[in-house]
Amino acid sequence: MNPTAQIVANAQAHADKNADETLLSVRDLKVQFRVAKGGWPWQKAQLRALDGVSFDVRRGETLGLVGESGCGKSTLARALIGLAPVTSGSVNWRGKETVRGARRDLSTLRRDVQMIFQDPLASLDPRMSIGEIVAEPLKTHAPGLGRTEIERRVLAMIERVGLNAQHLPRRAHEFSGGQCQRVGIARALIGEPRLVICDEPVSALDVSIQAQIVNLLRDLQRELSLSLLFVAHDLAVVKAISHRVMVMYLGRVMELGSRETVYDAPRHPYTQALLAAVPLADPDAARARRVPLLAGDMPSPLNPPSGCAFHTRCPKATQRCASEKPALRSIGSGAALRGEVACWEASALLGATA
Repeated sequence: MNPTAQIVANAQAHADKNADETLLSVRDLKVQFRVAKGGWPWQKAQLRALDGVSFDVRRGETLGLVGESGCGKSTLARALIGLAPVTSGSVNWRGKETVRGARRDLSTLRRDVQMIFQDPLASLDPRMSIGEIVAEPLKTHAPGLGRTEIERRVLAMIERVGLNAQHLPRRAHEFSGGQCQRVGIARALIGEPRLVICDEPVSALDVSIQAQIVNLLRDLQRELSLSLLFVAHDLAVVKAISHRVMVMYLGRVMELGSRETVYDAPRHPYTQALLAAVPLADPDAARARRVPLLAGDMPSPLNPPSGCAFHTRCPKATQRCASEKPALRSIGSGAALRGEVACWEASALLGATA
C-alpha cells in the first residue's frame, strides 16, 4: 500500500470510531496587547484583540470564520496554536488544556494541529527546496522514520496536491502563488494532523485558482476525515466549504450556526449587513434588498463601545444595546436548536435560551 493510501485508511478507521468527537473546545478566550498610547512609548493601553470567544470544532467538520478586517480572525487562529499570547480563557484539545497545560500536551497540539497561511510564498523558506519543506514536519514529529520512507511519503503527498517529482528540488520563488499554496497544504498534511487552520488561504490567489484550492481542500477533508477552521473574507468561499459558520465583530462572536441558518436566515443585524454587501449579478435582486449597508468604520479595539460592540453601527440598536453586553445564546430548543446569536433583539424575537 502506498503512503497516501495508508494515511487515508488510518484516518478513516479512526474517524469511524470517533465520529462525534469534539476535537477543539474554546471557552471565553481573551487576547490583549499592551500598545503605546497617544504616540508616547511610556503610556500604555490595552488593545482587546479577542474578548471572550467560545466555540467547538467537531471531527470531520469545517467551521467557517468571517468578519471585517480587524475583527480578530487571524489573532484567534494564531492564539489556538500558541503563536499569539492568550490573556485568559481555555483552549481544550481532545480533553486536555493547552494554554496552561503540560508541555507534552502542547507538543501533541503542535503535531495534531497544522496551519495554512494567507501568503503562500512568504510562508515557505526560500533557502529550502520544496522537498525539504514538505519533509520538515516528518523530521520533527516522526524522527524515527528513515530517509527512504520520508522520501516516499513526501512524493506521495506532493502528487496528491497536484504537483510531481520534478518540483521537489526547486525553490519557492520558481512557483506560482497557487503552486506555493499547494506546497503549503502538503506541508500541513504530511504529518497526518486532525485539525488544519486555514488563515485566508485563497485571498491572495486568482478566482479560478481559488476554486481549485477550495476543491482540493474539500477532497482532502473527505479522504482524511480532517477538521478545518477556515478563515476568509469571501462569504461565497466560506459558504462553499463550511458546515457551520461563526461571525465575529471587534473580537466577539456575533452569530454561530449551520451554514444554511447563517446564510438563508441570518439573525444578527451584523450578519445581515455582511450578506447584503455581497455583490449580486442580478440588478433587480440587488435593488430589492431590504437590509441597509453598514455605515462608518469599526470602532477601535483600544476603546471598544460599551454593551453590544456593534450597537454604534446597528440600525436596530436600542438603549439596552448600549448599556448591556449580550451573551451568545442558543436559539430555539430541541430539533430547532440550530445556532447561537449575541443580540438582544434577536433573542427576544426568537426565544433564546441561556
